Amino acid sequence: MKNRQEEIKRKNLLSSFSAYDKVEPNSVPMESRDLNFEKIKIGNKMVEDIIAELGVYKKVNSNLADKKYVLEAISAYNFSQMREISNFFFEVSGLYKRLCRYMAYLYRYDWMVTPYLNEKADNEKVNEAALENFHKILQFLDNSELKKFFGDIALKVVKNGCYYAYKVPNEKRITLQELDPNYCRSRFLKEGRPIVEFNMRYFDVMFKNTEQRMKMLEIFPKEFTKGYLLYKKGKLEPQFAGDAPGWYLLDPDSTIKFNVNGDDEPMFMSIIPAIIDLNEAQDLDRKRMVQKLIKIIIQKLPLDKNGDLVFDIEEAQQIHRNASKMIGKAMGVDVLTTFADVEVADMADNGNTAARDELEKVERTVYNEAGVSQMQFNTDGNIALEKSILNDEASLYDLIAQFEAFINDYISKYNTKPKKYYFRAQILTTTIYNYKEMSKLYKEQMQIGFSKMLPQIALGQSQSSILANAYFENEILDLVNLFIPPMMSSTMNSDVLNRVNNQEKEKKNGNSDSTGGRPEKSDDEKSEKTLQNEESLS
Repeated sequence: MKNRQEEIKRKNLLSSFSAYDKVEPNSVPMESRDLNFEKIKIGNKMVEDIIAELGVYKKVNSNLADKKYVLEAISAYNFSQMREISNFFFEVSGLYKRLCRYMAYLYRYDWMVTPYLNEKADNEKVNEAALENFHKILQFLDNSELKKFFGDIALKVVKNGCYYAYKVPNEKRITLQELDPNYCRSRFLKEGRPIVEFNMRYFDVMFKNTEQRMKMLEIFPKEFTKGYLLYKKGKLEPQFAGDAPGWYLLDPDSTIKFNVNGDDEPMFMSIIPAIIDLNEAQDLDRKRMVQKLIKIIIQKLPLDKNGDLVFDIEEAQQIHRNASKMIGKAMGVDVLTTFADVEVADMADNGNTAARDELEKVERTVYNEAGVSQMQFNTDGNIALEKSILNDEASLYDLIAQFEAFINDYISKYNTKPKKYYFRAQILTTTIYNYKEMSKLYKEQMQIGFSKMLPQIALGQSQSSILANAYFENEILDLVNLFIPPMMSSTMNSDVLNRVNNQEKEKKNGNSDSTGGRPEKSDDEKSEKTLQNEESLS
């Protein structure tokens, strides 16, 4: 019965949308807006918790690889065109795709949640409630798979320059409905957070079919149906001179926007003209390589002492055909018949080394425009890249701070008694390059009483898995008594300690095979000069 009522409401709304397309906007009734937006029928099956993937509706413009078109989009600050160009090059250029992925996945997005307990409210009841909410937060964030979640968003920010989304209510995990950035804008802030406006023309432009348009409105949160109906009634007028109609202010508490340093331009947009130049230079280099393989056999037919032809024209043609037939299957070889001696002319470019240098110069320009070291991807020596990597980390840190604020907004619902306890989430500054070093630093801090979890979190484990493993191994398996760590001098008995001291004395007297000295560094810690010296000695 309930399904029947929902189907009737759906048909009423469909007829309303159809009417909007045929009659005056103000004559259309506002009705049937309480559909169940948590599920949608696809074919013969009903599917719940659907999130629309907007990328499938994108089109390709034939001018996207034209340098003039790209430069005009950049100079005019046409973000819509720049996003289209950026996504095109992400698909066709391996260099551009690798730069985008490198920047988006540079951070590992390791996170931790810290409970803040008020010492004055320190009692068993408060601690129990705080611990219960702490476990709820960990379970909620674990279900959200934050590392993949933030990595995917960061990639879209790098490619498109920004990311807009609407929060979909879900008690189990973070769920966002992505919004097309070409139909979003943010002109105001609320408590430091961007306020998002969405242009309801999106549904008319992207979905010409009324049935399809209605199906997409069922997927989107209810607020979009309300805004679309207002747009169809003509109530969403331009808000300033030169503005377009259809802009609808979404709920500020339900919308989010991410970008880098307040700029909606794709991060590597400036390098695309250099990539186009590189492609043209590579094409020219390929032509030079083909030219290098071309050889011409020149047949010079003899003349008599008076300078007259020894062979007549028909004989000369036959000689030419015979030579052509002999080398007919040879690649890159052609025949020229004339009246003189025979020699081979090589069409190779003797200045090919200089041409190769020019090609490498164009390739370096791409990385220079990106602000990323070329050695990051094509290392030909043991060159330290720490400074370059630090610059890359700094350029993305603003986005990390936004992700951190986003998590804290989501878990704020668990701060029910902020005067007694509250929770804050933090994203560690661990990257794919420094996480081992950061784990060692956290371990050193742990030895003076700091957090015991941070070293393992930096290695990629979640707080919940750390707690679960510790409890299971110590309380259930009793591994704390089965696996005893190596004894230190402070815990050894006198006999063992004397034996160790005697061994140390033998080492000092030269009676031991131990060589002593500073431990040898690993190859990635040695300088290039050291590696060259070792190679020459081997």
